Amino acid sequence: MAAHYQRHPAGQAVGSNHDPNCATNTGTCPNGAQFAFTGGAARSGRLIRVTVRTGVTLPGLAAGTGRPSRPFGIYVHVPFCATRCGYCDFNTYTPAELAGGSTPEGWLAALRIELRLAAAHLGVAPPVQTVFVGGGTPSLLGAAGLRSVLDAVGDNFAISPGAEVTTEANPESTSPEFFAQLRAAGFTRVSLGMQSTAPHVLAALDRVHSPGRALEAAREARAQGFDNVSIDLIYGTPGETDDDLLRSVSSAVEAGVDHLSAYSLIVEDGTALARRVRRGEMAAPDNDVVARRYELLDRRLADAGFDWYEVSSWARPGGQCLHNLGYWGGGQWWGAGPGAHGYVGSTRWWNVKHPNAYAEALASGSLPVADFEQLDAEALHTEEVMLGVRLRSGLPVAVLSGAERDRASEAIQDGLLCRQGERLVLTDRGRLFADAVVRNLLD
Repeated sequence: MAAHYQRHPAGQAVGSNHDPNCATNTGTCPNGAQFAFTGGAARSGRLIRVTVRTGVTLPGLAAGTGRPSRPFGIYVHVPFCATRCGYCDFNTYTPAELAGGSTPEGWLAALRIELRLAAAHLGVAPPVQTVFVGGGTPSLLGAAGLRSVLDAVGDNFAISPGAEVTTEANPESTSPEFFAQLRAAGFTRVSLGMQSTAPHVLAALDRVHSPGRALEAAREARAQGFDNVSIDLIYGTPGETDDDLLRSVSSAVEAGVDHLSAYSLIVEDGTALARRVRRGEMAAPDNDVVARRYELLDRRLADAGFDWYEVSSWARPGGQCLHNLGYWGGGQWWGAGPGAHGYVGSTRWWNVKHPNAYAEALASGSLPVADFEQLDAEALHTEEVMLGVRLRSGLPVAVLSGAERDRASEAIQDGLLCRQGERLVLTDRGRLFADAVVRNLLD
């Protein structure tokens, strides 16, 4: 999907350990000078050379075809980070990696072009119901930069009244003034990366923020008028204890958030974490421990009035992330920015990854598409099952074939699924084996 693919528990991953990890805007952000991103010469002197694939033309798109009620959103990918966390394999770049090439200002200019071309390509685009600015580290742009991003969306698309407008933010890059400016700009939701309140867990993840700052930031956002504030956690880090996780969960609840996402730590190939595990400097996550941690945090959140609505996401009533529900529920979106994925009609596409290649393609007047695929009936069915099973609302029985219904009956007998009316819903045990349930269901 797009950059917000979530994680299954117990090591069943469909994404990456992701969260913003740095800060900027020294005028409004505490510690901004320490974390600020600058676009000067690379500290390492290393230059990344990129090859731009040419001749990829995105086919015509008809948003809303097939199921006119499908929601439409805009995802904007901010590819900048001041430092790279050891577990991260997302499409992000530090100043050293860009070697004086792309800058936030140049990226924003290219983004404006892409959004203009996107609106023209869609023709009559449906109203935008959700906007999500992710990364990377969106807060590197500062409040003024994020306002410019939202203005660029609104200049080219009709944003529905009452639309959900989200940005990710690093705790260290925020302040009461920052949140006040975001709220005034039209943002309605903030997602903060905390990962843990345990210093030794943060150190193992190469996180740079202080343990308590995310909690302070959540309270500040609430005080500045954000009703929807989310915190991300990572569980299963080697050296983490059950108490470490439970303290982190309890602290997030006490900070007044209405949404929490929790992802199991996955060792992604090519990351610093993977190299440490390979050298024997750190143990790999233990799947049995990870499963127990999932059960612990789920129980603690249920006791606090949160309910799971997707395998890795919990919310108080009304706190669900509508943008992510669009991904999981068959919605459509335009993904803008380097490496972003989009999905409209039955066509999925993805942009070139490197910011320099992205800007070069747009400077030539072309959409920065690296490639695309058009999903046939079988692929659409597979995705409907895969994503529907993840949701608390469940999967309609009617979408399954006869053989798949027989296998669903077996999963019910095994205690992995339950039938609620005409829908199939994962049991508590089934959530630990969500990927296996999907594999067994599909023809």
